[in-house]
Amino acid sequence: MPQEVPANTVPWVACNIRDKIPPTKRGPEADPLLNGFVKSVTLLDSWAIKPLWPHRNGPNGVKCGGVLSAPYGNFSSPNFPGLYPYDTECTWLIVVTEGSSALLTFDHFDLEYHNNCDYDYLKIYNGFSEDEGNLLGKFCGKSSPPPFTSSWHVMSIIFHSDKHVTSQGFSATYRKDVCGGVLTGLSGVITSPDYPENYPNNAECRWIIRAVPNSIIKLVFADFQMENNEGCNFDYVAVYDGPTMGNMHLSHYCGNMKPPDIVSSTHELLVVFKSDFNIGGRGFKAYFFSGMEATACPAACSSRANLQGTERAQLACSRLTNRPHGMIGECQEVYTAIKGNFSSPQYPNFYPNNIKCHWTIQLPPGYRIKVFFLDLALEGRNSLTDGCDYDHLAVFDGGTEKAFLLGKWCGREMLSPITSTRNKLLLVLHTDRNTANRGFSVAYIGVVPVNVSCTRTDFQIQIPVQSLAQLERNKIYLGTPACPAQVVGLNFKIHTRFDTCGTESQKRNHTSVIVSILYIDFSAGNQEDIHEYEVQCEPKRKEASVNLISSSDPYRLNQYAENLVESHGQDAEAVEADESKSQDTSDIVFISICILAGILMVIAVVGLVLL
Repeated sequence: MPQEVPANTVPWVACNIRDKIPPTKRGPEADPLLNGFVKSVTLLDSWAIKPLWPHRNGPNGVKCGGVLSAPYGNFSSPNFPGLYPYDTECTWLIVVTEGSSALLTFDHFDLEYHNNCDYDYLKIYNGFSEDEGNLLGKFCGKSSPPPFTSSWHVMSIIFHSDKHVTSQGFSATYRKDVCGGVLTGLSGVITSPDYPENYPNNAECRWIIRAVPNSIIKLVFADFQMENNEGCNFDYVAVYDGPTMGNMHLSHYCGNMKPPDIVSSTHELLVVFKSDFNIGGRGFKAYFFSGMEATACPAACSSRANLQGTERAQLACSRLTNRPHGMIGECQEVYTAIKGNFSSPQYPNFYPNNIKCHWTIQLPPGYRIKVFFLDLALEGRNSLTDGCDYDHLAVFDGGTEKAFLLGKWCGREMLSPITSTRNKLLLVLHTDRNTANRGFSVAYIGVVPVNVSCTRTDFQIQIPVQSLAQLERNKIYLGTPACPAQVVGLNFKIHTRFDTCGTESQKRNHTSVIVSILYIDFSAGNQEDIHEYEVQCEPKRKEASVNLISSSDPYRLNQYAENLVESHGQDAEAVEADESKSQDTSDIVFISICILAGILMVIAVVGLVLL
């Protein structure tokens, strides 16, 4: 029989793992129920679909859980509406179209009650369940949890029962929620309906982004293409500094120009998308990220009556609280551009103590990320352990600190470029309570996913259209602009013989190879930005390869790095020269002493003979 719950209390609790509430005893000595619930909202570690686990079973062999990938559906606890079995654990993974969110609602809910939900419970995660940091809530009792909208296109649900007391269980429905909702994660993504296809006519969507109190939200547009008109009153995106359209109107955008980054002055932001009855476009894709908490910010900072725009609000707040202006934006960032650069807070001045900053680089599927280290000057190693135990910079091959560690550095080092194996990279700077330094500066570039194959007579090159969605086909060419790519299905394709498109035969390592240059032109306006990839084929073996050989930024970065190395080399040579001079002086002194000793010895011998 289900455990009875007092009528004057809330018969369910959502427990936050981080609250560390001590477990209570079972039975009549249990603590009183918590009146209400605490909800945890956290950053989704990864949105890439990972190899999925098998359905998890308890010792009784009950099969349950699975992957739910339809646009809508329902699921329930084992045996529902009958009693669920003892000692069972089930995991459901809801996966909808990337760029969409999943809306989860409960039709029935009845689990064994405990005030910390330590016995039978249901856990809901914003993304994958491998990290408790993604936990949205933990539930038990008789009242249904509130509806949840995921901040990404993945949501995980775990049902657990122990060896004592069972009940009827739960029944839930989900659906792909492509237009609007309340988003409560530390980060997430929103897109126009049907993105990257053209959005529908007569659509209106409203997203309320809600972060934890005393924090702010940054909105970064990765792509933007909508109907354009002077007043932006046909199709548009509007952003408000709060949860309603009655709050301050921050911006109004349309056309093809990507909006600038937007920062709220409070922990809530409203994004409104509207289209009229004709003429559409690809729409938009935007990431949101909640920044560092403004815990010391006085009430005056949240008053918008005398502060026009978020930049003035941030500046006023930073002055009133003695926080470094720009710290919020510099320490927690998500980068989606094909190339970029960033540095530690306040660089090249000393970084603050006692901070932990995350920079996430997220590029389209298939890309890899190459990072160039322009400067690194952190607190040095621990002299006892020779480890980077104090201030350090770590780089992870993925979106979380659980991903493979590519490197961890401190002190002053000249680092070679590193390249990720996937389209997401995380840099984490950790500083302790004392001793600071200049920090670091890095730049990165996305390595386009180019697939090259060859025969004895021709090249075949393919690039996914989604990787270069912003480019026309004539911006991608082999050898000369006269050999542009064609759009075939979902790929840009170039199929050409070796005697065309600027190909040439070369000898490399005593082997004949055919070589050409693939150009991808990202230039915009007056700023030239052409990336060059060398494609190579060994006809006898029909083996092809491709390598990024230059682009505007990396070339300059390499030059800068070489200059830094040269500078360090000159410093080292100067030190060696000083050491050499010192060594020469020491040798002269040593020889002089030896000669003097020899003379004294001769005098002593002569004296003995005369005696």
